[in-house]
Amino acid sequence: MYKVMALDIGTKRIGIALSDYLLMLANGHCYISRNPEEKALDEIYKIANQNNVKKIVIGLPLNMDDSEGFQARDCKDFADKIQGYEIIFEDERLTSNQAEENLRNRKIDFKKDKGLVDIESACIILEQYLSRTKGK
Repeated sequence: MYKVMALDIGTKRIGIALSDYLLMLANGHCYISRNPEEKALDEIYKIANQNNVKKIVIGLPLNMDDSEGFQARDCKDFADKIQGYEIIFEDERLTSNQAEENLRNRKIDFKKDKGLVDIESACIILEQYLSRTKGK
């Protein structure tokens, strides 16, 4: 049995979510600083090892016309540095807007801690992946 990890990679922070062992639920885990990148990678490996992660789903911020812009290339470049895990890219267009809406609906003030939006975005990315693959 294993878990799936999702990453919402931004220029400043990385939101992290983890599935349950049944691969049905996405749970927000934490957010980490993106810089320095070596430290961020170490944190990702540490969390993955502690949670028996086999796959890492990375949100890919495509443009509305399906093209890859700077941010999508930046996410892929970061993903290339992650070794030892199956990497899956998941379209994450508009997840930040949905994440903010979800937090507002739960009466969570994210204005002072934008990392909460990153965690919620990672959950949305993971939920999309889990529902699309039905735990495969």
